[in-house]
Amino acid sequence: MKILLTGINSRYIHSNLAIRYLKAYTKDLDAECIIREYTINDRIENILESIIKEKADVVAFSCYIWNMEYVNQLSKLIKLVDENIEILYGGPEVSFDSTAVLEENPGEYVISGEGEETFRDFVLYKLNQKEINKIKGLTYRNKDGEIINNGIRENMNMENLIFPYEEDENLDNKIVYYEASRGCPFGCKYCLSSTEHRVRFLDIERVKKELMYFINKKVKLVKFVDRTFNCRHDFSMAIWKFLIDKDTETKFHFELSADLLSDDEIALLNTAPKNRFQFEIGVQTTNEQVLKNIHRYVKFDHLKSKVLGIERGKNIDQHLDLIVGLPGEDYKSFRNSFNDVYSLRPEVVQIGFLKLLKGAAMRDEAKLWEMKYSPYAPYEVLRTNCVSYDEIVELKKVDEMVDKYYNSGKFKNIVNYLLPKFETPFDFYLALARFYDEKGYFNKSIGNVEYYNVFHEFNMSELNGEYQDIFDEIIKYDYLMFNKKRWLPPFLKRHLEKEEEREIKEDLRGNEPFKRMHIEKYSINMKEYLEKGSIKNEYYYLIYDEDTAEKVEYKKNI
Repeated sequence: MKILLTGINSRYIHSNLAIRYLKAYTKDLDAECIIREYTINDRIENILESIIKEKADVVAFSCYIWNMEYVNQLSKLIKLVDENIEILYGGPEVSFDSTAVLEENPGEYVISGEGEETFRDFVLYKLNQKEINKIKGLTYRNKDGEIINNGIRENMNMENLIFPYEEDENLDNKIVYYEASRGCPFGCKYCLSSTEHRVRFLDIERVKKELMYFINKKVKLVKFVDRTFNCRHDFSMAIWKFLIDKDTETKFHFELSADLLSDDEIALLNTAPKNRFQFEIGVQTTNEQVLKNIHRYVKFDHLKSKVLGIERGKNIDQHLDLIVGLPGEDYKSFRNSFNDVYSLRPEVVQIGFLKLLKGAAMRDEAKLWEMKYSPYAPYEVLRTNCVSYDEIVELKKVDEMVDKYYNSGKFKNIVNYLLPKFETPFDFYLALARFYDEKGYFNKSIGNVEYYNVFHEFNMSELNGEYQDIFDEIIKYDYLMFNKKRWLPPFLKRHLEKEEEREIKEDLRGNEPFKRMHIEKYSINMKEYLEKGSIKNEYYYLIYDEDTAEKVEYKKNI
């Protein structure tokens, strides 16, 4: 008996933790469970061919909001090719309406909730060692076509989980997922984790041992899927200290409630090696009434002090999240929330759009807030009684500008130059988004050079070309930090003459700081601008490594 555990991920670098758990939890049984992973960017015909080629008795799909439409299509195609292949659905996207899933789609089985023990019982059933009507957590279609729901299964003891990764597994260039706890102590109405307030933890020593697997394999990024990693002080302190003390290049990503951080936790985190940790912190909004509407009770000033406490260490990237479309938040309120979060200057500002997930309390309150949302996954809000469809569309465009020009980190000095010319940071990104829209850039693919040229054009159009020559020098600096040095786009000027370049190289002969040297001349003192924000009109020289952003200042003495 062969079961194909199928993960359709959003990107190639992602890995599916759920199907690995299922395989590990049944590896002692006399059944062949194999894993195949694809992405939503793969051609559906190719995935179908790959699945059929396996000649499995059962195809099990791991279902999420980002892949459910794909799964539905594949299921229909599988049945058209071979109606004898049985289909099993599992995951958060099918857990809360399992009967409807089988009523509306081809297939025989749905696992609701945590899947490991239910899947094990299902495999035993297929091996004729268990009766199907006694498997809690399973919904199935019987021989008469009737859909039977066996009821809810209690959550398992996490210590019974089997570590889901195999010793010889190739995890190169993958984001690898790991969990040390399940559940969340909070009750945020938009989140599925709010349905389970009890948090279960793995034994600390077990977690340390399992983390060594990733360290020894030199995995680049491990993302903890724990909903609130720091909700138990002794646990988070022990794991963080363990990872801080290790000699590794692996980076570990955690989702935190920053307001829960204690002074000793922040002090410990400030000692971490640079780039060892990356934090995702859900702010969602800074409007206290809106926070109450979603059952979050966090004062922004308190959260702010914790974020700044982490920032003092200059060693941890922080991603701060906001959500558009929350109940009671209008456009003006979101603008304020954005500016509050932006003032903290985290490495990443993530703007999400409210999704009314199956099973989340927010979906039950949709009428109360006059929320209209897409009936198709990911069930994103279209409008509410506080924010219109047109406003949400505009905020999506602002989000694109923030993601490209702030989160990428490639335009830092350009953005810092422009920000003071607008009332607030939000107004700058809004103006940039509207300019993008007017130029039609949202509807076409633009190359790397064009991303910089946008600012050149933006300054000419929106700010009447104010100090254009000076601004172009700042654009040139950011451009050369991330692009080849030997060529400049036409809208940027190269001031260095051939004879001057020859004289400088002669002056540096025998003492070149780089193997491959590129000299750049600026018409303003970039050091003054970068360090103090002041602009001094005097020539300034930088020597770059041709292949990297490494550079040194050059004092011309000839």
